[in-house]
Amino acid sequence: MTARDPVDKLWSVEDVAARIGHLRYDPAELRGAYVDPVAGRITFADYAEGWLRTRSFDESTRETTEIRVRKHLLPYFGKRQLAAIKPGHIREWDASMVGKLAPSTRSVVFAHLRTILGAAVDDERIPKNPCAARSVSQPRPVERRVVPWKLDDIAAIRAGLPERYRAAVDLGAGCGMSQGEVFGLAVDDIDLDSGWLHIQRQVKLVRHRLVLGLPKNNRDRRVPLPGSVADILRQHIKDHPPLSITLPWEDPASGEQVTADLILSTTWRKPINRCWFDSKAWRRAVTAAGIVPSRSTGMHALRHFYASALLDAGESIKALASYLGHSDPGFTLRVYTHLMPASEERTRNAIDRLWWPGVVDGPETA
Repeated sequence: MTARDPVDKLWSVEDVAARIGHLRYDPAELRGAYVDPVAGRITFADYAEGWLRTRSFDESTRETTEIRVRKHLLPYFGKRQLAAIKPGHIREWDASMVGKLAPSTRSVVFAHLRTILGAAVDDERIPKNPCAARSVSQPRPVERRVVPWKLDDIAAIRAGLPERYRAAVDLGAGCGMSQGEVFGLAVDDIDLDSGWLHIQRQVKLVRHRLVLGLPKNNRDRRVPLPGSVADILRQHIKDHPPLSITLPWEDPASGEQVTADLILSTTWRKPINRCWFDSKAWRRAVTAAGIVPSRSTGMHALRHFYASALLDAGESIKALASYLGHSDPGFTLRVYTHLMPASEERTRNAIDRLWWPGVVDGPETA
């Protein structure tokens, strides 16, 4: 081995220090959590637009999400690089929205922001989601207790509608259908003999055009058809023959077309546009009934009436959630639990029947 052989060469202290200086230790790389800093230089606006293009939505949801993101998130975050967005920016943005947006809308927009930044984490653009920081809290919507209309209110509104639209009230209050589902109900969806409705489509307004689409939560469902509502539908079909219409399915630009024989239509033999109906028919009927129009007096109030009627009759939350088209019975319980009949007396009587058979009123009577 010659003196020139590197193995035989002794390194000086200076040589060792120089070589160590070239080494960089990054614990994130060893944990497998390393994110290339260059990946986070994309602006929030560019990334959010890509997220909107690739996210799986039905078109009506896509439209409303696009509006919220572009109107409420891009002005503040749009020019910022993803990697530059910190929890403090999230808190500052949320504080700036107080008074400009209702708490419920702030909560929804925050959820969009959290989802977009969560996707950026999945795409290895940023190492963690600033919305998930402990110092950041999602705005809480104001919880408003549902106050269902009385039967007299329902009857007064129904009487104030033009005759050809009155069946809409019976379908909403008697079957729990949403407004779009009422307008999308077809003859083939009604089984008058067995007493069932098959709710499998609704009329939607997407980008200012009418389309047919899936019902609430994108799932069809079967709902019991009361005999009283069945009789009304029989008469309505005689007086106003169903309208055969063909509309795009979900997306106005889609080549997929669907035909349905709709139960309800306008006097011009057109499918019903909810914006026109709300302003020209529904609001007038609500006002004529002595009710001040507000966000809580739309046709959705008919579903609240339906829910309160079923709970008062002892129907289960699970069945009610199924009839309303809710995917989570827990949501139904949270919304309507205060409408459930008080259970205290039923509890007392249940135990008293065991302790004092044949005596319903308890030990005092015994």
